[in-house]
Amino acid sequence: MNIDEILEEMDELLDKSGSVPFMTHKKIVDGERLRELINDIRLNLPHELKEAKKIEFDCQRILNEAKINAEGTIRKAEERAALIVSKENIIAEANKKAMEILSNAQEQAATVQKTAALSVAQMLNDAEASHQKSLLDIKRTKEKIQHTLKNSPSLKDTPKNAAAKMLNENKIK
Repeated sequence: MNIDEILEEMDELLDKSGSVPFMTHKKIVDGERLRELINDIRLNLPHELKEAKKIEFDCQRILNEAKINAEGTIRKAEERAALIVSKENIIAEANKKAMEILSNAQEQAATVQKTAALSVAQMLNDAEASHQKSLLDIKRTKEKIQHTLKNSPSLKDTPKNAAAKMLNENKIK
């Protein structure tokens, strides 16, 4: 059962519950059933939170791997450059190659990091959109409940309202 279905069932539970005598805004609700529905919501929410944490963990892992790969490539490039530089007759060529390798490694590292950041940003946007939709659904359900409570004819003619009408009529006379 998803959160929307649980909230719909809570809404129905409120609609079917009776009012407390002399209190139009209070309802008598099956407490055990309401607690079950609340627990169902709690069981469904952590899945989305776990997804967000997994996305964050994956982002850190990807960025760390990219950094380690970049450092390894740079280290290899520096070692290779050091070997080439040790030979005097090709010092100029070695410097050129080392800079080329270093530049390529930095470009690759930047590309991997950028790709990882874009991927994580997309995952976070998706998670945020999912949470926004859930929040919007909750707000709509709350508005439905408030609208139902405000506009229900059975709630307008409750004993409390009748007593208030009688008091107002007695003051006028």
